[in-house]
Amino acid sequence: MAKQIPPPPAEAAPRPGSHLADLDFHHPYTPYDVQLEFMRAVYDTLERGSVTSSTANNNNSSSSNSNSNSNSHIGILESPTGTGKSLSLICGSLTWLRNHKRRQFAAALQLDPAQVAGEPEWIIEQMLRRKERELRRKWEEREARLQAVRRREGREAEKANARERKRRKFGGEVEGGKKDEEEEEAEFLLDEWDESGGAGGRAVDDASDPLAGLSKETRALLQNVGMAGVGVDAADEEPPEDEIKIYYTSRTHSQLTQFIAELRRPRFQPSIAEDADSTKDPEQQTETVKQIPLSSRQKLCINPSVTKLGALAAINDACSELQKPKAKHKCSFLPTADNLAATHQFRDEALATLPDIEDLHRLGKTHQVCPYYASRTAIPSAEIITLPYPLLLQQNAREALGIKLEGNVVIIDEAHNIMDAVASVHAAEIRLSDLRRGRQMLGMYFKRFGKKLKGENRIMVAQVVKVIDGLAEWMTASLQNKTDNGIVEPNALMKHKGVDQINLYKLIKYIQESKLAFKVESYASHIEETDCTQSAGRAKQPLSSSSTSSPVLHSLAAFIITLTNPSDEGRIFYEKITSAPRPSSVTTTTTTSAPAAGATATAATDIKLSYLLLSPTHAFSSIATSARAVILAGGTMSPFEDYKTHLFPYLPPQSITTLSCAHVVPPSNLCVYTLTATKPKATDPSDQFEFSFQKRGDKGMIRKLGQALLNICSVVPDGVVVFFPSYGYLEQVVGVWQTVDGIGSGNGSGSQGKTLWEQLQGRKAVFRDSKAASSEETLEEYSRAILGGGDGTCDLRGSSSSKGGALLLSVVGGKMSEGINFSDRLGRCVVVVGLPYPNMNSPEWKARIEYIEASTVKRLLSSSCPTMSSMASATKTPHEAATATSTTGTTRTTTLTREQATAQAKQVARDFYENACMRAVNQSIGRAIRHRADYAAIVLVDRRFAAERIRGKLPGWIRGGMAGGGSSGGSGGGGGGGGNEGGGVQGLMGGLNLFFRARRGGAREGV
Repeated sequence: MAKQIPPPPAEAAPRPGSHLADLDFHHPYTPYDVQLEFMRAVYDTLERGSVTSSTANNNNSSSSNSNSNSNSHIGILESPTGTGKSLSLICGSLTWLRNHKRRQFAAALQLDPAQVAGEPEWIIEQMLRRKERELRRKWEEREARLQAVRRREGREAEKANARERKRRKFGGEVEGGKKDEEEEEAEFLLDEWDESGGAGGRAVDDASDPLAGLSKETRALLQNVGMAGVGVDAADEEPPEDEIKIYYTSRTHSQLTQFIAELRRPRFQPSIAEDADSTKDPEQQTETVKQIPLSSRQKLCINPSVTKLGALAAINDACSELQKPKAKHKCSFLPTADNLAATHQFRDEALATLPDIEDLHRLGKTHQVCPYYASRTAIPSAEIITLPYPLLLQQNAREALGIKLEGNVVIIDEAHNIMDAVASVHAAEIRLSDLRRGRQMLGMYFKRFGKKLKGENRIMVAQVVKVIDGLAEWMTASLQNKTDNGIVEPNALMKHKGVDQINLYKLIKYIQESKLAFKVESYASHIEETDCTQSAGRAKQPLSSSSTSSPVLHSLAAFIITLTNPSDEGRIFYEKITSAPRPSSVTTTTTTSAPAAGATATAATDIKLSYLLLSPTHAFSSIATSARAVILAGGTMSPFEDYKTHLFPYLPPQSITTLSCAHVVPPSNLCVYTLTATKPKATDPSDQFEFSFQKRGDKGMIRKLGQALLNICSVVPDGVVVFFPSYGYLEQVVGVWQTVDGIGSGNGSGSQGKTLWEQLQGRKAVFRDSKAASSEETLEEYSRAILGGGDGTCDLRGSSSSKGGALLLSVVGGKMSEGINFSDRLGRCVVVVGLPYPNMNSPEWKARIEYIEASTVKRLLSSSCPTMSSMASATKTPHEAATATSTTGTTRTTTLTREQATAQAKQVARDFYENACMRAVNQSIGRAIRHRADYAAIVLVDRRFAAERIRGKLPGWIRGGMAGGGSSGGSGGGGGGGGNEGGGVQGLMGGLNLFFRARRGGAREGV
């Protein structure tokens, strides 16, 4: 038997099922219990995914089918905002990664017994030592190179302000002025195109090629800088091996930047164990994390002649144009053999310094090399790759970036909106005004270049015109119809002008490869600039798109793609538009209501077609079944059922881990109260609060709500934030409060004769969110009213302002409900008015419900489908799932009648509808408590919040605050809704008084 180097100690790399309690996660601080629980859940999820996955570096092909790694493990993990979730994700995942790499290193030292059969032991020993030295040498050389870069960066940082670089002339810039005919043809005329070879060259379609799927120009560029082992001078350095990676994504650019900042805090053990003869102190045995951010050309391009185009699609096309061999003005920043040294320098500095997107942009300018392409050279050696949602969720975006998920880890942060995010990146929209503008631009282009277009170009441009005319014909006719919105079948759109006779797949390929949109838009822009110069600035409606919008023909191509999608996956909706055109999202939210048919007061001036993906299952499955493990993490993931049912219906219960962590704040810092009625134990409907769609217009109830808020504002110090179901209802409520008949009973001196609105303004400075107003300005004014700071001073945790603080009226799902922290004095009380159910009568929600019911019936009647009872047994509430272990058990199957399946499917659809509402509520509630020392009251105003079914969908830490029984906010501080939702306004005031009196006492005692 061959002698082997012993693997690292078992406690450094526990296997699934082993004890995780003693594992060191290298947290930079002493972690709280909930942080330890969260890190163990992260580690266990990744470990379970790695057990039955294929080899660690199974990244060689992106063409594997969607079930290539069906043993991947899913973690749905909830940790309230303010509990250090990002740092816990980092420590849990990177501790696992380094332990996994150590196991890989130990496995690599093993010898095949057949190769050493009959060899003396000393020979085997030498072979093992030689192999170990070679592996260690590669690692040490890379680390030494990166350490040298870090030392140099430290020295350069001290001189950064004094250093100036000679400005380089940017390629691709052309002096303004009128172009001659030859210049116009060179810049705007379409290249010859054929379906097999695309525009200007032979197509590449080799599944064994690691660069397959990328454009010809991009392939050549990446080969020049040594990607995939092509074009590298072996004497210079060996091509890096592709290592296992963690792909981390979050919702916004600022969240990614914050995550990268958190990466700099912890220190992790090296991915290779120190040699037995090493004299290093174990405390000094660390290895810096290697991270690279990926983003679009829009964020990373450093060529001003390209970035000035603004729109992402235009920038992408312009970049491709500058790469072509016949391009007159090439981009001088693209990686080539001539600047290979600068590209490698860029790579090493990026890997050594944990850069964010702005750092990469600056680094590219410093080395005069394109950061968009040069960053790819760092991917093989990176451990963590950060990227925004769209680049991960779209398969074509992953392919364009060369992202391989097979065998790697995916972490999606702020994942409470992941299903909406998947729908959003697959959405498409086109307006009649866009089509008319596109038709004009094509006509202008054809008039100038029509005789010079040859072969396929002439045919394909004519087909694009035919599609535009066909869609415009249907939309123009629909503009005259009485219905304002609805669903349209793709066949109905395609029967006009003979569009149904066109090969749409070929047409899409043509638009994408020929750069038709870029050429036509660029020519239209050129003509407009020339006309503007000649007409001395006469006002004229521009044809070309603005710098912030997508080119019309790109939008058209995106919409044509939806016409080729399977009909059961999505629907196409139409909607008349009465206002001026403005950018809008196709994805419906839980707080917007579609206008009812025939409700338009003025004649519609435009109409839009929009595509909505009804189910994220198929679109997300390419991620879930490729990666070894996927973690969905967020502060408000509850309720969990939707993710299991609609994202992972094909996975067995034992493949999904769920966890809902408690909050780090002590129970005494949280008071939760359910206000169901104005009077204690009220049974009269007129005294109850129920803001359902049928009852929310009751002016008497709206006035009683205002009086309750008056009482709350008299007790709660500093900031009170109130969330309403929609902007429309907020305006309706304020309108009642501002009217004379909205005068309250008055409960304070000086209130006689004042409206409720005036009384509220007397208690606190009142602000309200609106669709038109700037959320930043509103928040700034609100904060100043609470914190002061007019003289430049602000006190976040000090005493109340002289007026008593401020009241902010906002909307669930609106601009103030996500991404804004109402910590400390900014949010001492959060009030949620009603349950913000989506508009069930909107065409979008009708289509969603119909799809869920139909797909659920189909799944239930399938012989391989788990029954609803077995699915329910694996779906515990977040409070019950307070451990980091997987749900286990066997999946039962049974035969259902169609009637039984239909009944269960209707329940699944109802749950999805209700869960959409509760996710929005939970996100709004989570704005309040932001750190361990924070405290706040949460008031849920609606009798429906007292229902156990609704409470079961609140986060566990909120339900914990409801468990205080009859005393609200007493010494235990837990507060209250558990047994006192029948206490009315009087009970609420008593509870709030006790809670804030205890908090003021605690503050004086230094608690």
